[in-house]
Amino acid sequence: MPNPILPLWEHIPDGEPRVFGDRVYLYGSHDRPMSGDFCDIRLKVWSAPLNDLDHWVCHGDVFHVLPDEDHPADVTWYNGAGNKADLRMYAPDVVEKDGKYYLYAYVFYQKGCVAVADKPEGPFKVISTYRYDLPEGWAEHGTFVDPGTLVDDDGRVYVYCGFERSYMCELDPTDMVTVLPDTYQWDILPTGQPFDYFEACSPRKIGNTYYLIYSPRKGSRLAYATSDKPTGPFTYQGYIVDNGDDYPGGNDHGSIMKVGDQWYIFYHRMTNGTCFSRQACVERIEIKPDGTIPTVEMTSLGFSSALNPYEETPAHRACVLRGGGMVKYLNEFHTVLDDLRDNTVVGYKYYDFGVDDTATHIELVMELRGLGETGRVSVHLDDAASEPLGEGVFTGDDQLLRIKLPGITGRHAVYFTFHDDRPQMDWGIHDRCLTRLERFVFKK
Repeated sequence: MPNPILPLWEHIPDGEPRVFGDRVYLYGSHDRPMSGDFCDIRLKVWSAPLNDLDHWVCHGDVFHVLPDEDHPADVTWYNGAGNKADLRMYAPDVVEKDGKYYLYAYVFYQKGCVAVADKPEGPFKVISTYRYDLPEGWAEHGTFVDPGTLVDDDGRVYVYCGFERSYMCELDPTDMVTVLPDTYQWDILPTGQPFDYFEACSPRKIGNTYYLIYSPRKGSRLAYATSDKPTGPFTYQGYIVDNGDDYPGGNDHGSIMKVGDQWYIFYHRMTNGTCFSRQACVERIEIKPDGTIPTVEMTSLGFSSALNPYEETPAHRACVLRGGGMVKYLNEFHTVLDDLRDNTVVGYKYYDFGVDDTATHIELVMELRGLGETGRVSVHLDDAASEPLGEGVFTGDDQLLRIKLPGITGRHAVYFTFHDDRPQMDWGIHDRCLTRLERFVFKK
């Protein structure tokens, strides 16, 4: 399954992947399509078999912080802080302990939220807020922003959290909600360099090494730090993926997961030219024998090893948008690449064109939606600055643009650069959106 890995109408940012039994479960916030805000009131759970990561199943709404027309509220308290209509669930995590599945979530304005279920897909029932006697100033007044939870091999339970400052504590494993006295720490990851901590703690233990995956303040990256103890000190190691490198950036939040022999990093990307309506994405990563994780690029691949150029590619699978361009919803089921301007670069990584060298030419067919402007598009392999393989002229109307290309073999990134060759005018003609890209396919 290429990126994004869930259906277009579904938005699960802040992804926490967990393997329970023979399935992968994805927990996270829930954004709304075409929204101007982060998150909403519900937890939705998706899962896939370990042996078939291309087919994800939706388990529906399994927890609510406010009622909707089909579900009562699962959170029954409200402390009066802020506007009740603003209550939303942010960045949950789920862990298993003694056959039960515990949900930890940040509920806006509220002092934590812990719930439990008999199955990893829920439904989850509230146990309580966290039970604690916190020192003054700790953890944003006890709200436990974006908690990530670790159940260690010895049964001890740790929560890591924090916005603009990191915190951790240990929970009583007999009830999973009581913070043990004298286990509080702050600045488990410093805000200074090189850590540059911002938010989004996600703990994992691999072998004897403890990992904290998090979002640094600078850029749209997921970074990580390691320690030989769950309580640190942690050593900064670098970043894993940057979802703002050659792509419209924003916040990021995600974590790592192993299926079989392959490790993955889950993260999210933005749509509609905003920081909202975020979509779940995945990249393959490697954990080296010394425990380090080399940085990976943002691609179109998801769980796929390569894209098939001879199958239709929806335009929204782009992993490079430079000089304009955004994934835009025309409705919940229909997306295009919009805002394609002069010198906008659109990229897809990676296609496997195979080894057949008998075809001297292939054809690229692009479906464009006219916006009244004219221009041309050039096609490049591996580097958008490389010599074009071919180009075609588009009109201001809807059209199928056909571009003849030489035969291609092997594995390649593909880039399209859009051009407006008309003279610059005083009213900024080069700032206009030239066209929309719907989809394309290569044909032998």
